[in-house]
Amino acid sequence: MLAVKAKNINYIDNQATELFLTTFFEFGVLIYTICGKVRPQNTISKFSFVSSLKSKFMENEGLSLLDMIIKGGVIMVPIGILSMLSIYFMIERAVYIHNAYKLEANFMNNIKDLLGKGDIKAARAYCQRLNTPISRVIEKGISRIGKPIKDIESAMESVAGLETDKLEKNLGFLGLTAGIAPMLGFIGTISGIIKIFYNISVSDNISIGIIAGGLYEKMITSGAGLVVGVLAYASYHILNSRIDRFSHKLQATAIDFIDVLES
Repeated sequence: MLAVKAKNINYIDNQATELFLTTFFEFGVLIYTICGKVRPQNTISKFSFVSSLKSKFMENEGLSLLDMIIKGGVIMVPIGILSMLSIYFMIERAVYIHNAYKLEANFMNNIKDLLGKGDIKAARAYCQRLNTPISRVIEKGISRIGKPIKDIESAMESVAGLETDKLEKNLGFLGLTAGIAPMLGFIGTISGIIKIFYNISVSDNISIGIIAGGLYEKMITSGAGLVVGVLAYASYHILNSRIDRFSHKLQATAIDFIDVLES
């Protein structure tokens, strides 16, 4: 029974290794072709060889995505949780920031007209009706009309800081995931190496089957951790860049409002 089980594990490991090497070789041929290092006719023969390897692999039963996740071990559980939370926060923050950008094209012109008529209540009601981060900042400035300009600017800066904090909510989790997910993958890698040396010490035999016993765990956990880390890292910086652009837009609108008051 144990011999059959070991044989099946070795078969799966060999197939996964063959798929990885085939994909790596195919990618290398593609890069060399783009760089002009391989002639077209040679490239065709190389890809034919790769296709034959892939067809040979497909003739036998290989690892499915679910099987790979299961074979990754318990480390895949926290990595999977981090991936789902990262995707959720990425989409939720992207939608929230996109909505924060929404503002009527003639917003400042309407505010200027209402203040020019002396209708402060209508200007505040107009900002409250829009209920966007920029309109809330301007509404705070309108509520301070009659006080010194420095007091108005200070009140608007305080509200702008609060609105920016709302935009940055949960982004810290993406930044944390970008660092933790790859480290969890490396922990899986270390556990795979430990498993390899343990099997060698138990069997007192160094063979390809024993060495390959922990390869799938190393490759799967490291790959999954890196994928989740890259996704979280890219999302974190892309969303932060959008928040920075929004902050500049908010600052420009606040300056326009102060100019309206001074004029």
